[in-house]
Formats: sequence, structure tokens, C-alpha cells
Amino acid sequence: MDTLKLLLSEIQKLNATLERWAPSERPVPDFRRETAFRWIGGDQPGQGYLMPLPQKAGCRLADLKGIDRQKKELELNTRQFIEGHPANNALLWGSRGTGKSTLVKALLAEYREKGLRMIEVGRAHLIDLPEIQSLIRKRPEHFIVFCDDLAFESDDAGYKVLKATLEGTLSEQPENLLIYATSNRRHLLPEFPEDNQSARWIDGELHQGEAVEEKISLSERFGVWLSFQAFNQDQYLEIVEHWLEHYGCADDSDAARTEALAYALLRGSRSGRVAFQFAKSWAGRKRLGTEN
Repeated sequence: MDTLKLLLSEIQKLNATLERWAPSERPVPDFRRETAFRWIGGDQPGQGYLMPLPQKAGCRLADLKGIDRQKKELELNTRQFIEGHPANNALLWGSRGTGKSTLVKALLAEYREKGLRMIEVGRAHLIDLPEIQSLIRKRPEHFIVFCDDLAFESDDAGYKVLKATLEGTLSEQPENLLIYATSNRRHLLPEFPEDNQSARWIDGELHQGEAVEEKISLSERFGVWLSFQAFNQDQYLEIVEHWLEHYGCADDSDAARTEALAYALLRGSRSGRVAFQFAKSWAGRKRLGTEN
């Protein structure tokens, strides 16, 4: 019993501390000075706020190798957007570690001086999209709502809000806002073998079942749809060499190539992420004099 009382007392102290830390009023974001934000959802509508994120140099578009087609198309769409021309929401899907999230972040580094702003929104807070829209609707800046590693279950409330926001509500998406999402799933929802069992041939045409149609309907609302595939060995080594040069280790690239292939084999992946991780490991050991 004493243990239970002690536990309740500690919980009350923790709640009191959190209440002191919580903002009493929703902070007003400084969109002119800050360029990256994370949406912090509240317990009740109207309690969410934008938390500024520290500005980091990060990757630039020139650092991204092996995804030239995807990079060109998404950069063009973003340029159209920030220059006030029609542009589309974008879905980047495919293999892990192939640069989907890094590409979106690199766009902010490239175009923040031209008025681009980015708001990171987690899946659980997509239900707050209408609230976010109201905050930025009359701003002169251009905002990308960034939903990273997005995936839904079929009964997820955020799925329905995102679907309605992309297309289909009476309140139109503001002209100064786009949604860029990344996912390992091409349709953002789990796909099961039984989904195809309701497909039917009608007058010589294949008609998908309702389950498949529902899952496709969300991804189809993204006007830019970019797939990212696993890198081959040459592409992987090209990325390794780029980052070795970045870290000043290009002079020993021949020895590093052999180690890079072994590193990828150990990790079971030749992704851009693995190439970057290897380059950091190699450069760090070299500077310590322990690369062998």
C-alpha cells in the first residue's frame, strides 16, 4: 500500500512539472527568422503549436547521388511552388535508405532563402492538418508539410484527414502549402493477399475490389509520385566516394572501396544511408590512425 501511495505521489509531481513546462498560450512562430518546425499536438483542438527546430547545414542537393531523376522532378515541382506557379503534393516511396527523407530536407536547405518553410508532422497529429492550414493560410512564405516514414492502418483517423486535405473538402488546400510524404509503402496502407480476391473481370476489363480501390485512392491524390529503388554496387560505391571526398579521404579510396563492400555485405544493404555511415566510420578511424 505504501508503495502505491509513493507511486501516486511521484506521478502527481511529474504531472505538475509537465504543466509548468507546457506553454500557457500557443507560441507565435517567427516564420521570418525560423525555417523548420515540428508540429506539437495538444490534447484538445486549438492547443497544438509549432516548435522551431535548430537550423543545421545538412545535405545539399548536390550531395545526393543515384537519384538524379527523382531529384530533378521534385526540385522542379518545388521551384514551381515557391515561385507562385501551380504545383503538386508529392509522395516518395520505396526502399529504405535510398534518400527519400534526405531529398526533402535538402530542398529546404536549398530554398529557405527564397521563402520555403517546412513543418514536420507526425502520423498521430495529421488530424491537426486543418489547424495547421489556418495558421499559415495568409502568410507570404511557402510551406511544405513533411510527413516522414508515413504508413497507416485502415482505421487510422489521420488517414482520413490526410485524404480529405489532399482532395475532396469544401475548404481548399491553401496555395502556399504542399504536402510531401515519404513511405516504404507505395499506397501508404498495408496490402494483403485477400485484397485481390474481390477483383472481377467485367466486359474484358479487370476491376479492382473495394479494398484495393480504397488503398489506391489515397496515393493517387499525390500529383508527384516518385519511386526509389535499391542501389546497385556501382551506385553504392559512387556515394561512398562522394562522402569520402567530403571528409577529405579521397586519396585512399581504393582501399576504402574494398572495406565499403564488406561493410555493405555485413549490413545486408547497399543503400545511400549505409554508404554515408561507412564513410563516416572510415574517416573517423583514419583521423585516429586506426583505419587498419
